[in-house]
Amino acid sequence: MRFLHTMVRVTDLDASLRFWCDLLGLEEMRRMENEAGRYTLVFLAAPADRARSEAERSPEVELTFNWDPEPYDGGRNFGHLAYKVDDIHAACRRLMDGGVTINRPPRDGRMAFVRSPDGISIELLQEGPALAPAEPWVSMANTGSW
Repeated sequence: MRFLHTMVRVTDLDASLRFWCDLLGLEEMRRMENEAGRYTLVFLAAPADRARSEAERSPEVELTFNWDPEPYDGGRNFGHLAYKVDDIHAACRRLMDGGVTINRPPRDGRMAFVRSPDGISIELLQEGPALAPAEPWVSMANTGSW
């Protein structure tokens, strides 16, 4: 397993970039705009992690700016931690067998979401190409919020 990023939702992208980059000292590594989803993602890394971020896209902070304003109360501005795993199906099976609810199953063989006992959202991403879709994941619906 390999740590990828922590996602934080922001309400003012310019003010957030000023804080994270100009004041704290992180560097913008890449930016993605999604018109259909109406959001912007900005990935940041510490200067000492720049080479690793360029090579592996980790460790990073992902700033998520939703174009349509919404209040972030109850910790909703903190998004998730993300980890790459060698076999997403096996990882989800191990978690499910341990009593963890798979909030967003890996139907696509690539991505899943679970929550820690304290409600922290964790994104699991398949290392390398997506695995072939398989049961029980293909038929499993999303559960709760992820």
